[in-house]
Amino acid sequence: MKLLHAADLHIDSPLRGLSAYEGAPAGKLRTASRHALENLVDLAVSEPVDAVLLAGDVYDGAWPDYQTGLFFATQMSRLGREGIPVYMVYGNHDAQNRMTRRLRLPSNVHLLDTSGPQTVLDEARGLAVHGQGFAQAAVTDNLSLAYPAPRADLFNVGLLHTALTGREGHDRYAPCSVGDLTAKGYDYWALGHVHHREVVSEDPWIVFPGNIQGRHARETGPKGCTLVTVEDLRVVSVVHHDLDVARWEHLRIDVSGAADVDSAIDLVIRGLREVPGDRLHAVRVSVTGPSPAHLSLWRERPRFLNEVRLAATDQGELWVEKVRIETRPPDAPDEGAAGIIPDLRRTADALRADGDALRKLVETSPLYPLLPADVFDRDGTHLGDPRWLLRIADDAFELLESMVTEGRSHR
Repeated sequence: MKLLHAADLHIDSPLRGLSAYEGAPAGKLRTASRHALENLVDLAVSEPVDAVLLAGDVYDGAWPDYQTGLFFATQMSRLGREGIPVYMVYGNHDAQNRMTRRLRLPSNVHLLDTSGPQTVLDEARGLAVHGQGFAQAAVTDNLSLAYPAPRADLFNVGLLHTALTGREGHDRYAPCSVGDLTAKGYDYWALGHVHHREVVSEDPWIVFPGNIQGRHARETGPKGCTLVTVEDLRVVSVVHHDLDVARWEHLRIDVSGAADVDSAIDLVIRGLREVPGDRLHAVRVSVTGPSPAHLSLWRERPRFLNEVRLAATDQGELWVEKVRIETRPPDAPDEGAAGIIPDLRRTADALRADGDALRKLVETSPLYPLLPADVFDRDGTHLGDPRWLLRIADDAFELLESMVTEGRSHR
């Protein structure tokens, strides 16, 4: 038996702010989630698999119209024509959608109940799927505790949308422990909600497949699904398969050896040439290291950013989403406990430790409304995000320190 496990399809997830980027491949990125789902169906048919398991967040909240639901149903019908059943549960985003629009699903799709755990049996294939979907967007109960006992003569799958005991960047929905899942005696736990692939356990198998298509710059690397092969009611292989048609990457390039801006550009171009040309790549570039070019990079920042973007146009399916200058000046002599540099560092440390003070400082600065668009993250980062505040403060303090250091060297 072969099972294809996927989650977090987020069909037609909105990609906000792309219009702010010159040359952004907005059309390809907006349709990427649909093409990734088509790839999933193609893989299921070509293997061929005995069932598809969808562990929640098929949608991305309320549909703007019925086209999103119609597209999903059409792809499920393709599986139905090949005799492939689909087992799915609602996640938090799907529950949001149920408040607005709904379409009847094809007959091969088994949508498990949201009021309590349900078991669907396929005795001909030797499969039992146990699961419960989200009745509302925020589920804080441990749903797994009520899941039924396994069928000893079948391969038992637990289908659950959860963050387990918590995962960074994900709300702690349907919280449960690995011990809770293990105690059920199931053979495979098909989880969803966490967008990074993770094999949590191999005895029993507990797997987050990740989402099928990265949606923004923090969802980097290959995205896809997990193919599970079963023999004699035991898992014999668990293999990731790429499905994404557009891949987000974060390219960190050490420019310590760059004496000036042109040398730094050459190093970045060399790094961009190593990006594969197998699909559209949306790349965030960060230049790092203690570099003699540090202050020049800041002074000539607009030229540097646009030279990097221009270089990417020669690399085929490659788009530079953002360029960050994370270099620092070469090490300056130690001033001990006194002096302007140590005093500046103490001030910076104090502000980093006091989020409210830092936010007020940035918010009330006359420079805040003048910040360029590319300083802000594409997915809507603002003053309420402590990570963005720390990053913008670090940039400012490093630039100020480098200016003080260079000013002294020219005395």
